[in-house]
Amino acid sequence: MAGEKTREAIFAQPDWLRQVPSDRRLPPRRALFTGCGTSYHAALTGGDAVQALELVLEPERDADVLVAISHEGGTPLTLEAVRAWNGPTWVITGAPESTIAEAADEVVVATPEIEQSWCHTASYTSAVATIAALKGEDVAWLADAVAAELERQAEPSDHERFLVAGAGRDWPTAQEAALKLREGAFLAAEAHHTEQLLHGHLAAVDETVRCFVLEGDGRAAERARDAVAALSELGCEVELVATRHPAADIVRFQLLTLALAERRGVNPDLIRTDDERWKRARAAYR
Repeated sequence: MAGEKTREAIFAQPDWLRQVPSDRRLPPRRALFTGCGTSYHAALTGGDAVQALELVLEPERDADVLVAISHEGGTPLTLEAVRAWNGPTWVITGAPESTIAEAADEVVVATPEIEQSWCHTASYTSAVATIAALKGEDVAWLADAVAAELERQAEPSDHERFLVAGAGRDWPTAQEAALKLREGAFLAAEAHHTEQLLHGHLAAVDETVRCFVLEGDGRAAERARDAVAALSELGCEVELVATRHPAADIVRFQLLTLALAERRGVNPDLIRTDDERWKRARAAYR
């Protein structure tokens, strides 16, 4: 079955989350988080985060410890960032014997195994939960929260373009959701910060775009409702999505990606590298 590895990882998440290490803590110092792709989105949930390439370009930062996220432990730019950093480094990974782990001072193993699908899902939520645990948060409830989200029925559609907006704690989720839709279902998906969406980006949105706005709390929720109102005026099919925690909130978009991939007859497991054109594109860099 196409997408079998992605499906397996998505539904393994409650079990993986129950195995997240919860007995370690970051030192009480200023931490900076980094990574690439899905790992960067996980890093964003830690607070002060920077994309690995940006850290390589400007390694002098107002922080005391670097926390790098790399599931397979070999991401070239993340390794460069670790080596460029002049200070103690922790790594959150599924590969304790990897090159990045070897370059770090402290290694935290976040997953019981390496995820087999390249459309990473379980490794993302495990990294997010591990970051929260390292910061002293209670993560014991997340496995059940994700299990409840897995009961949700995804509602795929024939839209060719998707938009996910969020702010505050939801901004990482918006970016990760768009990435899943792009790499897993090969669809044009955009992540917008809620406030930025309301400052010009609406000009390129119309009724052909399927929209999700992550609600958040307080002022973020007020602006989320403003965004929903604006998108509704444009004729968009739009949903205001209540949120709780990045590890749980991403699950509906993982399920949507899987449903859309099945509807379109594509395989999310290899994120299109089984197609010769995309295979050549991926081989053009490292």
